[in-house]
This record gives sequence, structure tokens and C-alpha cells, in this order.
Amino acid sequence: MNAAPRAHSDRVLERLYQLHPKRIDLSLGRVESLLARLGNPHLLLPPVVHLAGTNGKGSTIATLRASLEAAGYRVHAFTKPHLLRFAERIRLAGTLIAEEALALLLETCEKANEGLPITYFEITTAAAFLAFSRTPADILLLETGLGGRLDATNVVPFPALVALTPISLDHQEFLGSSLEAIAAEKAGILKPGRPAVVGPQPLAVERVIAQRAALEGAPLFRFGKEWFAEEKGEGMRYEGRRWRLDLPRPSLFGKHQILNAGTAIACLEALEGFRVSPQAIAQGLCRIEWPGRLQRLTRGPLAAALPEGVELWLDGGHNPAAGQILAEVARGWRDRPLHLILGMLKSKDLKGFLSPLARETESLVALAIPGEENAYSAEEIKESALSLGIAAESAGSLGAALALILARGGAGRVLICGSLHLAGAVLAENG
Repeated sequence: MNAAPRAHSDRVLERLYQLHPKRIDLSLGRVESLLARLGNPHLLLPPVVHLAGTNGKGSTIATLRASLEAAGYRVHAFTKPHLLRFAERIRLAGTLIAEEALALLLETCEKANEGLPITYFEITTAAAFLAFSRTPADILLLETGLGGRLDATNVVPFPALVALTPISLDHQEFLGSSLEAIAAEKAGILKPGRPAVVGPQPLAVERVIAQRAALEGAPLFRFGKEWFAEEKGEGMRYEGRRWRLDLPRPSLFGKHQILNAGTAIACLEALEGFRVSPQAIAQGLCRIEWPGRLQRLTRGPLAAALPEGVELWLDGGHNPAAGQILAEVARGWRDRPLHLILGMLKSKDLKGFLSPLARETESLVALAIPGEENAYSAEEIKESALSLGIAAESAGSLGAALALILARGGAGRVLICGSLHLAGAVLAENG
């Protein structure tokens, strides 16, 4: 398959990568200085819903966007990471940013920065704010990078609402080694007097959030206290301070998506100045789009190559909490054997991710993520899986990995998992 021609924005992004010796260096000073040179576009935004957390941010934003758009609102969104093209991160009034518009914005920020040190995420966040300030919309859904307190998105001074999705161990090298330290960083997006929706959290995280909220005078809207969401028959039930809603299940697969949807609905209930009817929420729940998250691949060359009775699934989760979620899904999949194709970055907890899945997995094929220098080798993943009692092999390509699984014969489910970088490579190969 011939490689697609490089886009103009790709060439600019390549230059922007070189502006700081570290890929991640948490700080607000550099991005604030650049934004000042650009005319402070972060102060010219529509009402902002600012989200931080370890898992579920993207799914929650996708649910919020679908429901708000069903209610007739024009919605900006800033999410990460992208799977195929950087433009996926910036959605302007419902539409992904155009390639040439993106390239021009990036070049504008590059010129204004004057070659000063700034990280890739900081300068691209500035470009997103510039785009959002120039296009009319009713609301902006803003996802943090990996932190909160020192995240480049945390320059927005007065969000309409903040939300904290489930917080767990991840990115310890940047956010702290304990759950409490990570929670403190994520809770750094809370603002004085601004309502904060809180998704399901461990008790230690709840305490940290409560302390920060008391310090800021931020009213909390917490799962299990001010709002509830659960399965009900073929659908779901949401209960908040004012709302009592029976709704369809989210279109995203997995029981955990009911809680992500509940977090989104709690945001809608707590958001002042927006009218979103139960009918719009129901329509939104049926229209959620969020690729690479427990996505079943039913079209394309990879899916077409599978025999009858074999399903192909893709998920980009990459930390121990994501492993727990996938294990819960797998327990409902015992009608046929589960085979994993796994690739992962070395910055992630490989055994922590795999351990919950060990009892549910028939076999695993280890794969190095294509084009990623910081990825575990296939042999490293294989040895880790074997140490957990999982029958494991290694392969040099996705096609070879699928061939090893199909050689076993019979019905089954193949789950490609462990990295959003791998998920992007799979979607690219599958057309």
C-alpha cells in the first residue's frame, strides 16, 4: 500500500516538535507568553466545559457533543490524541478543521513564538484557541493533555463548568507516584465558584477533590451523591438533583460507557444557560462517535480477511484501569475464545494492564508498535504475557499476528489493544 502524501500541516508540526528538547515539560508560562503575542485568544472563547481525568475523557466529550448538537447547539471540541491526522483534535462548530486552515494557524503560532522553547502540546493548544476564537460557536468542550494544574489548557480563567472523569495511576513520571498526587494535579482545573462534575472515583481521589473544591469554593456534583447512572433493562437510568431520565444505552460498547454517559448528562444538568431536552440526550446517546475505543471493525481489508465466526475489535486503552475495563467486557464475551494482539509504549505499565485480562485470554500475539521508538519489543511483551500464564507468541506485523490467531481455527474474538498509537496504525492499515 502506498503511503499517503504528507500534508502541509504535517511538515509544520514536524518543525514544532523541535522547539523544545522535551516532549513533555509541564508549565503555563510559555503558553501564556505565546497567547499574549497572539492577542489572548483564550479570553475570546464561548462558554467552556473543561475536562480532566485518566480514563473516559474522550468518550464523555463525544457524548456531550452528540447531545448538544442534537439540541441544536454549535459545538467546538479539542481532544487528544489523534488516530490518523492531527486535524481530528480540533472540531470547529461541529466540523473537523480543514487541512489548509490548520496549517496556516500552526504557521501563525510558529511565527509569533519566534523560535522560543515551547512544547508541541503547548503551541498546538495555542493554535486551537486561535481557531476557536475566530469561528462562532455556542460552547467549547476542552480536554486537558495529561495533567490539569500545569496543563496548557488550564489558562482558561473562567470555565462554565469543569469535569473530572475517573482518575487512576498513569503518567507517574510527570504527575507523581501516588494516586493522591495525580488526583491533586488533575483537580488543579477546579476554579473558584465554578461547578465541578465528578465521575466515579476511588475514595482517596474523592478526598483530594473535596479538599481542592473547598479551597476554591467550587460546588461539587459527584457520582453516587448528587447524581447516579446505571443500567436499566435494555437502556440506562440517570438521576440527578433535578432530572430523572430513562434513556437508551450509549452507542459506544461496554458497561463503563454508561458511567461515561452519566458524567456527560450530569454536565448537561449542571451547565447553566443551555437547554438540552431528554429527547436530545436520547438522540445524542444513539449517535456517539469515538473511534478506537472498543470499536468493532466490520469493514475494510482486515475485517474482510477474517472467516465467519471471528470478530475483530480495537481499543486504545493503555493503563491498568483500562485493563480492568477490558477484562469486565471480556467476562461478557465467554461465548467464544478471546485472542489479544498487543502493542504498548514503554512508558506504560504492561503487567498492570495485562494482569486483569490474563484469566479471560485464550492467547496473545505480541507486536511492536510500527514507527514508535519508545515501544516495547514484541519479545518483551511476549515474555511478560508468558509470566502471567498467557499463551503468547510474537509477530513482526499486524497481518502476521492475525495469521497466527486464525491458524488456531474456530470461532473467536480478536482484540487489538494496548495503545492509541497502535489503534491509529490499525485504522490506517484497514483503510
